[in-house]
Amino acid sequence: MLKIVLISTYDLGRQPFGLASPAAWLRAEGHAVTCADLAVSRLPRQAVAEADLVAFFLPMHTATRLAISVLEKVRALNPRAHACCYGLYAAVNESYLRERSVETVLGGEFEQGLRDLARRLANGQNDPQREPLISIERQEFMVPDRSGLPSLGRYARLLANGEERITGYTEASRGCKHVCRHCPVVPVYNGTFRIVERDVVLEDIRRQVAAGAEHITFGDPDFFNGPGHAMAIVDAVHREHPSLTYDATIKIEHLLGHRDLVAALKRTGCLFVTSAVESIDDAVLEKLAKGHTRSDFIEAVRIMREAGLTLAPTFVTFTPWTTWAGYRELLQLLADLILVENVGPIQLAIRLLIPAGSRLLDLPEIRDMIGPFDPAALSYKWRHSDPSLDRLCVEIQALIKREERRKAGRVEIFGKIWELAHGRPPDFHLASRATIPYLNEPWYC
Repeated sequence: MLKIVLISTYDLGRQPFGLASPAAWLRAEGHAVTCADLAVSRLPRQAVAEADLVAFFLPMHTATRLAISVLEKVRALNPRAHACCYGLYAAVNESYLRERSVETVLGGEFEQGLRDLARRLANGQNDPQREPLISIERQEFMVPDRSGLPSLGRYARLLANGEERITGYTEASRGCKHVCRHCPVVPVYNGTFRIVERDVVLEDIRRQVAAGAEHITFGDPDFFNGPGHAMAIVDAVHREHPSLTYDATIKIEHLLGHRDLVAALKRTGCLFVTSAVESIDDAVLEKLAKGHTRSDFIEAVRIMREAGLTLAPTFVTFTPWTTWAGYRELLQLLADLILVENVGPIQLAIRLLIPAGSRLLDLPEIRDMIGPFDPAALSYKWRHSDPSLDRLCVEIQALIKREERRKAGRVEIFGKIWELAHGRPPDFHLASRATIPYLNEPWYC
């Protein structure tokens, strides 16, 4: 039996599925597993000091950068422990992680790899990595074991109609059928997606409801990669928990292609759908290979509104192709479509990341403009041809941090962003609509 510590540094304010799922696999093997979510708790120094294996969950860019400093602390506490990193950002940053004494790196479907690694270590085989760097093989999931994790009440909550609801999190699938150029899923899954078995998802939700969850976030990269699978799950959840609400992420392309299912989302308790719109410039959308157009986005807003559902668009607002006119046009369109309250302020200040393995590197214009890979930033650096747009991005990010610290609302922040972009306040009234539901976690990368 091994002593194992699984660590998450950041997962968008939600209780990490990426700890609970492998914990179930490892505990089933008889190992003693400590789960540490450093976003809401401290590093368990004693458990780390005694661990045979310490594994970091790296689902996104922010989590990976935070994990590097924690890895140094772990090494100081316990230099003999086997260090592992797993998750979406692990495999694409393999070289950088190995330079920092990470011995095993697992991307894609990581639970089986972690189990196999633990078996090998338990047998005294602490030799170089045998497990696949990236695995997208089908695996039979186990119900996540959330014991030992902080309670759901310590995580991000749903805000709706002036009320807060305790929110749980699960995944019904991983990977994605699509190959958008800027997406971090693509270098790992390359157009493949894998489902989590229906009974596993339902039991995971059942246990979270028993723990107090009033709302569930489905964290699938795209809930409608497998629409039959997704709808069967939410139908079953609604029958068992009719007052439970949920949200999911769905591509604009899928909202249009499966518009007949949108009413069923509403009927089964969906409150809002997050969709990576990214841009309203058709030329930029084509470069990103998003599969939708500006007019598709506008149509999706209409479809969702007609069904009584909220669309929460996300954007990559600052790219090498952003212009002052284009940025101002985005702000105007959000106001015209009455979407100001739907958009988290940070979405108006997201700068394009070009991580290792990105399909953006397929574009000659990107290859010509980037500098060397910056390991510390985990991305290639780039500068806009118009330095004033880089300055605008920095100014808006600073404004958002400042205003959110003083608890300013989305409408007020939008007005100040408008003033930065136009040099004058908006000449129209922005009404606050408190009925728009959203999660109180502002970041998305």
